[in-house]
Amino acid sequence: MTQTLEFHQLDRRLVHLRVRHPARFRQLLASLAEAGQQTPIIVIPSGQKFLVIDGHQRIAALVQLRRDTVEALVLDTMSEAEALLLVHSLRHNGEPETALEHGWLLAELEEKHGCTIEELARRFNRSPSWIARRLALVDTLPE
Repeated sequence: MTQTLEFHQLDRRLVHLRVRHPARFRQLLASLAEAGQQTPIIVIPSGQKFLVIDGHQRIAALVQLRRDTVEALVLDTMSEAEALLLVHSLRHNGEPETALEHGWLLAELEEKHGCTIEELARRFNRSPSWIARRLALVDTLPE
């Protein structure tokens, strides 16, 4: 179900899971200024707010354009982990994730949602070694 949400209703704690691309952000900003929001962000209910699963750059651009609201697709029957995995699977058809973004997502699923390396390997259709290497990348690199 799509809803119009105000920015104060959004929990943006997962913004760290994506790399920022300044050139793409400028293109997004220009597109939103010209045509408005064409694609809703994806959120799940989280207490009194809505946790943003996908669409952090759209939100940032809309804020910069001094808009007050954002169109959001509310996935109200999914857990946070399920929603993160769904958005990850949908990205394979669009803009690919980097190795670092994979690592951030895997670390989030392992640390905060209790997924094991074996479970992640199955869900990502990768080997446990691939999962471990992505997790090690996140652990090794400085913030």
